[in-house]
Amino acid sequence: MELSCKSEYAILALIELATHFQSGEPLQIRQIAAQQKIPDRYLEQLLATLRRGGLVKSLRGSKGGYFLAREPWKINLYEVLGCLEGLDVRICEEDTKPKTQDSAVVDEVWQEARQAANAVLQKYTLADLCEKRDARKQLDFMYYI
Repeated sequence: MELSCKSEYAILALIELATHFQSGEPLQIRQIAAQQKIPDRYLEQLLATLRRGGLVKSLRGSKGGYFLAREPWKINLYEVLGCLEGLDVRICEEDTKPKTQDSAVVDEVWQEARQAANAVLQKYTLADLCEKRDARKQLDFMYYI
């Protein structure tokens, strides 16, 4: 399993929005792009997708920009990746074609791996990512003293 560039950029943008959530002020695309080093045009497309998915809201005008639609601790990574990549839904083919024992075993292991990955993604919220980032910054700061 690998995180796509699209998902990584979107999560970085959401972390930036989560960091500024308490201020209540929307962030403009250029601010997010500069802080997270994401191309402006690409970020614009990602934020539009996240807006359609109900994860962010936008405000038009000179003081406009983007902000989280909900609190950072109520948005988990599973929801973000589902919005961007779509959920991996498989049609059950057990009734249509008989499986060999070997393919059934492989399918069981794959299902278990998918469930484990989904559990981890559901566990972590944007607030958790911000806390992990802040803890690392604190450790880096202490290390250089």
